[in-house]
Amino acid sequence: MSKRSASDDLSELKGSSAVKTSADSFPTNNASVEGDIEMGEFEDPYGDEFESDGEIIQLDEEEDEEEDEASASKKIEELENAEAEEEKESTIYLPHRSKPLGPDEVLEADPSVYEMLHNVNMPWPCLTVDILPDNLGNERRTYPASVYVATATQASRNKDNNLIAMKLSSLAKTLVKDEDDDDDEEDEDDEDVDPIMDSETIPLKDTTNRIRVSPHASQTGEYLTATMSESGEAFIYDLSSQFKAFDTPGFMIPKNAKRPIHTIRSHGNVEGYGLDWSPLVNTGALLTGDVSGRIHLTSRTTSSWVTDKTPFFASQSSIEDIQWSTGESTVFATAGCDGYVRIWDTRSKKHKPALSTVASKSDVNVISWCGKINHLLASGHDDGTWSVWDLRNFSSQTPSPVANYDFHKSPITSISFNPLDESIIAVSSEDNTVTLWDLAVEADDEEISNQRKETKELNDIPPQLLFVHWQRDVKDVRWHKQIPGCLISTGSDGLNIWKTISV
Repeated sequence: MSKRSASDDLSELKGSSAVKTSADSFPTNNASVEGDIEMGEFEDPYGDEFESDGEIIQLDEEEDEEEDEASASKKIEELENAEAEEEKESTIYLPHRSKPLGPDEVLEADPSVYEMLHNVNMPWPCLTVDILPDNLGNERRTYPASVYVATATQASRNKDNNLIAMKLSSLAKTLVKDEDDDDDEEDEDDEDVDPIMDSETIPLKDTTNRIRVSPHASQTGEYLTATMSESGEAFIYDLSSQFKAFDTPGFMIPKNAKRPIHTIRSHGNVEGYGLDWSPLVNTGALLTGDVSGRIHLTSRTTSSWVTDKTPFFASQSSIEDIQWSTGESTVFATAGCDGYVRIWDTRSKKHKPALSTVASKSDVNVISWCGKINHLLASGHDDGTWSVWDLRNFSSQTPSPVANYDFHKSPITSISFNPLDESIIAVSSEDNTVTLWDLAVEADDEEISNQRKETKELNDIPPQLLFVHWQRDVKDVRWHKQIPGCLISTGSDGLNIWKTISV
């Protein structure tokens, strides 16, 4: 194909250009200056008939569009009504009050009410957890945060069980994005950072019912950790090597650090749940209780560990929980399946309780001794109720609790006073929730009264209830003593490390 020159193209353009002859005239074609050209072949052969048809077709289309718009508007109106109805329903999940979850439904946490919330998936359910004290300082409120924890598994096969020590670092503050914020102008300090998990495992022969870490670990350098196994044996480990490995790159954990330093066999093959380290005896004093009602004290001597062969005994009912006194080094409390809370003294030669009271008509599953006020003890029961007791009233035959709540309708699985605030208590239940309570709140508080008037769903909820955290099959909850308001809870779906804006 031959190329044409630019001049040829320009000449053709000039031959067909439109020229305006005057200010008020329309441009005319140079080729037709001599006279007007009729429409000729460009005239519409169908005349007005085609235009009329076109108008009819256009009217039909307009009617269809109107019908479509009406149908769309109706659907939008229906959706808006449905959303309005949903908004009328409770948006707060409350155990035994909210609609039960479907088989494929899960609850999503509202990030605006959490200061921090992280979930750690575990290879097997870990139904007990405790916190390893660290040397990072107290009253830590900055982010990212770091925590050290110890837990143990309940695997389907005994040989698959492990004691797991973990360091969880880069725990970022929960971010709540403001719709008005520009994505390009986000603060670099608020960027979401992925948490880091380092773990060390110790193989176990059986599942573990409870694990507890000595509160003196960071002071003595020995991370004494006790486990109560399903086989009836209780083991004492020193996790100081595992703890060192988390912060010392290249450190090799000795083989003997993966074996227990002492095994308690006084319970025979009878399993147990009661387990607690003394907060006042830093050399190591451990209490263990079994389902036959026997309690053994294991103390440390200069060369070894010694278990008192004579058990503390009051009833054949199972010892569900044990708590050392936070104020007296020889006093401890027990919770039993017979509904009793008992106070004991290790100096008693008869090994009998000094005080006893019926705390519930059902099993007393868990207890917690207040660290700030030594005469306060909380108990959680199998019927879902929980109470706070003033031990000074135990001298009477039928003491009454200073506080009692029946908010939960399923068994209480864990209860714990906040170590930094004596009025705050965490309670976990088989209804898949952990609730936080503030006993300092007065029922006639004006602000709370106004809130209850505005929100009908709060009418039958105790004003002391601060917060409800959902976690599937939650079994144990612990406060972090060095991070105010931080809790670690464990259930069938793993560990939750969280802190609410309410505490």
